[in-house]
Amino acid sequence: MENKDREHPQAHVDIYEKQPVPFGLVRFGVAPDHPEVKNVINTFTQTAHSGRCAFWGNVEVGRDVTVPELREAYHAVVLSYGAEDHRALEIPGEELPGVCSARAFVGWYNGLPENQELKPDLSCDTAVILGQGNVALDVARILLTPPEHLEKTDITKAALGVLRQSRVKTVWLVGRRGPLQVAFTIKELREMIQLPGTRPILDPVDFLDLQDRLKEVPRPRKRLTELLLRTAVEKPGPEEAARRASASRAWGLRFFRSPQQVLPSPDGRGAAGVRLAVTRLEGVGETTRAVPTGAMEDLPCGLVLSSVGYKSRPIDPSVPFDSKLGVIPNVEGRVTDVPGLYCSGWVKRGPTGVIATTMTDSFLTGQTLLQDLKAGLLPSGPRPGSSAIQALLSSRGVQPVSFSDWEKLDAEEVARGQGTGKPREKLVDPQEMLRLLGH
Repeated sequence: MENKDREHPQAHVDIYEKQPVPFGLVRFGVAPDHPEVKNVINTFTQTAHSGRCAFWGNVEVGRDVTVPELREAYHAVVLSYGAEDHRALEIPGEELPGVCSARAFVGWYNGLPENQELKPDLSCDTAVILGQGNVALDVARILLTPPEHLEKTDITKAALGVLRQSRVKTVWLVGRRGPLQVAFTIKELREMIQLPGTRPILDPVDFLDLQDRLKEVPRPRKRLTELLLRTAVEKPGPEEAARRASASRAWGLRFFRSPQQVLPSPDGRGAAGVRLAVTRLEGVGETTRAVPTGAMEDLPCGLVLSSVGYKSRPIDPSVPFDSKLGVIPNVEGRVTDVPGLYCSGWVKRGPTGVIATTMTDSFLTGQTLLQDLKAGLLPSGPRPGSSAIQALLSSRGVQPVSFSDWEKLDAEEVARGQGTGKPREKLVDPQEMLRLLGH
């Protein structure tokens, strides 16, 4: 957006957002103990202060206003609403209490309004996370971090209260494939290995033939695998050994295991474990597939968090959607057969990559849009823009939240956090937000 603004000195950009507050994933996805990742908020804020950019929060596209209505009002519309659904495991027992998606768990501790009812039960001693990506590591880290290390972050008050009472001592991260296919990155792994009060559990057997295979692995993957390998097989020095010996909590990676069912507790009121199929790998490199060997194994636990990926939802009947791939069909961000409509991010490429990948991707879509503008492919002549949409919203009783409204909420959050030394205490109830704004 910043990019488009500089490239085209007359462009006006309006941002429509379902939540009453801005910053999406940065606010609701980034872990509370990673405040440095949230610095991008400053860039956003500068852009939002531009006279040619406006934020319209609390407006759900597809419900409060349709995509055809937006296309009618603007020269171009960009959809970048991500992948807000989690991929289901599609196994028996998935619906049991004690089983939830990692996505909902992250939303819960980060104050996403729709996840505030989650109330996870952390009274068990073992949790199993199905998946081995950065989100799985985030969730494991939040479950195992001493609460006093979280109390100065922007984690919600309710989540901190539940984590203080937590009895979870061991977290297993389960993956269908092996050490060479984990989806997390080295920074997150290093942080996990050094987490105060915890020790890693890695089975050296899983790493037996890795040393020889490291030669043909690309560099980032190589460094990551070397760190895993060292942690699994090398004897730690005296200081690290003492640290691990005194640790009261542990986490481990279980490889070559594919979930078959969640086992119910005797009373059927919760999860008591996960039945895993033992797998082996077929094929080479990143394309390796995990195939079941026929052997089974039960892993006892009282909490199951699934972190096996995300999927996008269709936003509006007028927008083409490939439900198999979970993306809006497009070529370089141009939505197939709908002139003037663009997409960017996970809804364009599918749910892979980190924040930086998505950022680069948004620049590319921005450039595509500008090319089309220069080539005369966008409608010519004036368009009413936000004034037309505001009239529709007002007739439908929808009350948008502006960026200056957000700055009032922001000040309120910061003030509420001050008493306890937190950067902010997030507001989690949209009704309360609107009340505070006098809507």
